[in-house]
Amino acid sequence: MQRAIHSSEERQVFTLLDSSPEGLSPEEAASRLEKHGPNVLKQKPPVPLWRKVLSQFTHTLALLLWAAGAFAIVSGQLPLGVACFLVILINAAFSFWQEFKAERAVESLAKILPRMARVLRGGEEMEVEADLLVPGDLVLLEAGNSVSADARLVEVVEMRVDNSALTGESEPQNRRAEAIDVDRVSLADLPNLVFAGSSVASGSGKAVVYATGMETEIGKIAGMTQGVKEEKSPLQLQLATTSRVIAAIAVSLGLVFFFLGYFLVHLPSSSAFIFAIGLIVANVPEGLLPTVSLALAMGTQRMAGRHALIKKLSSVETLGSTTVICTDKTGTLTTNEMTVRQLWVNGDEIRVSGAGYEPAGDFQSGGRELDERQRLAVAQLVRVASFCNNSRLRPPGPDRDKWTILGDPTEGALLVAARKAGFDYEAELETHSRWYELPFDSHRKMMTTINRVPPEGRKIAPGIPVEAFVKGAPGEVLGLCTRIWEPDGVRPISEADRERILRQYDTYARNALRVLAFATRDMGERRKHYEVEDTERDLVFVGLAAMLDPPRNEVADALAKCRSAGIRVIMITGDYGITAESIARQIGMVSGPDVRVVSGVELDGMSDEDLEALLGSPDLIFARVSPEHKMRVALALKARGETVAMTGD
Repeated sequence: MQRAIHSSEERQVFTLLDSSPEGLSPEEAASRLEKHGPNVLKQKPPVPLWRKVLSQFTHTLALLLWAAGAFAIVSGQLPLGVACFLVILINAAFSFWQEFKAERAVESLAKILPRMARVLRGGEEMEVEADLLVPGDLVLLEAGNSVSADARLVEVVEMRVDNSALTGESEPQNRRAEAIDVDRVSLADLPNLVFAGSSVASGSGKAVVYATGMETEIGKIAGMTQGVKEEKSPLQLQLATTSRVIAAIAVSLGLVFFFLGYFLVHLPSSSAFIFAIGLIVANVPEGLLPTVSLALAMGTQRMAGRHALIKKLSSVETLGSTTVICTDKTGTLTTNEMTVRQLWVNGDEIRVSGAGYEPAGDFQSGGRELDERQRLAVAQLVRVASFCNNSRLRPPGPDRDKWTILGDPTEGALLVAARKAGFDYEAELETHSRWYELPFDSHRKMMTTINRVPPEGRKIAPGIPVEAFVKGAPGEVLGLCTRIWEPDGVRPISEADRERILRQYDTYARNALRVLAFATRDMGERRKHYEVEDTERDLVFVGLAAMLDPPRNEVADALAKCRSAGIRVIMITGDYGITAESIARQIGMVSGPDVRVVSGVELDGMSDEDLEALLGSPDLIFARVSPEHKMRVALALKARGETVAMTGD
């Protein structure tokens, strides 16, 4: 179905899914809900509570202690027998409570899909529970909405979607409604589809649902994880083996000394039997079970202190036997918060410190503090970036414990840089209120806002003066500029200026930085309407801003520790290869000149044998891959005899 969905024209999508531009009728929606079931992720049947409790009393070491306690009571050692039973009971209660709390926490994290969705049904717009969406529903999407089901776009107005939770892409991706006629394509390269679990960063659109519940991409991921057979951890296997060995030794010694006592020493049979039982009980390490449980519990608490959730106590030890870690990039190795790292203004490179959305950091040029001219240049650039912006920066509050952004992450990063520079854009907007906007367009590759400018000190004709603020792709913005801004004033832009700007842009792009250019134009008196052709021309170039989703501060040290422990780390991400390689080099994951970057499409064409052979390569990255590809790589590593841990999504 997906092949026909993404390659069909917009009008054919309705026919393919037996829907219409007015959506489904309420009756048809009810009929399809009965046929396809609710739009929910099904869970594996939970293990009954009584079985969870019983398992704490029936593992090998517990059975050994049960036997030891019974033998102790039979031999007249009642206090020892009671002690064995108490060890089992206390340990079972402790272990069960630890795992029960972790499972409740995991269940609370599993509520991914939004609860409500806007749809057209029978030509009327309405809001329904996301659980009630069915294939054929026409959903309405706009900035800030979460996507509730997999759907094909049939109408788009400058929509950008954040797919980081599903594909690992570090910045919102443009969406379009046109058909894509390709055969081999990865999940991340289908711009006319939206997927459950993603969110709309900007723009709006309409989409026809083609998959719900377990048929969605996120549902397939859930199905794959549920289909993985649970295996005993190395510690559980070792304890079981140890318990059997101890039991064999204890029983063997008991039998040997029973026969020696009865036949050689001529003890009464009852005395020889009690002596043998005493030897058996003495060889059972009653303290082993609580010692192991307490050690694992201490490890669990230390992991919790580092924001890691452990469902089973035995999983703590499993981490110690890991030989390969397969990790996602976005949000795992990086902060998943776009951050401005470099500014280029007035011919100077300005480095911006700090990471994430907290407006803490400073500006330096050549390792030194900025001089007065550089501060003026930075102030001009962040002024343009703040006014030509539809996002908002939100400080910590009762409902959030850190700085966050509302809107597009790229625009949010620009606001953070402005705050670092001391520019209070909210206060400035009171005197520079927006009058008009020319939204971002994927063809123009830029956005323009027109704001009121206070007339003080400006020689402008009577009326309300306004100024245009432009941001967009460097090549496109620069092509519309005829002048360049400098602290001393505005002058005509030269060919040498253009070459220097484009050279700087290329340098940033090669380092996988996302680069935006900024420009302004004095628009004179305010008008009611503005056209692109009359506005985005004769611009004054201001500067460049380069940003990226930065690596977490602790990642490089963690990788070094993994390497010293003999653990190999492989990046598997849905983001672009050049971005993945750049981040991998920054954190020291790869260092050689010949890094092998394998795409999801390449992976699809490989046999299992070829993949296993490829996994022996030293500097290896998987990029533009789907969750199914990640699972395949993990299984191939396991086939090579590796113990694999997966982090990220």
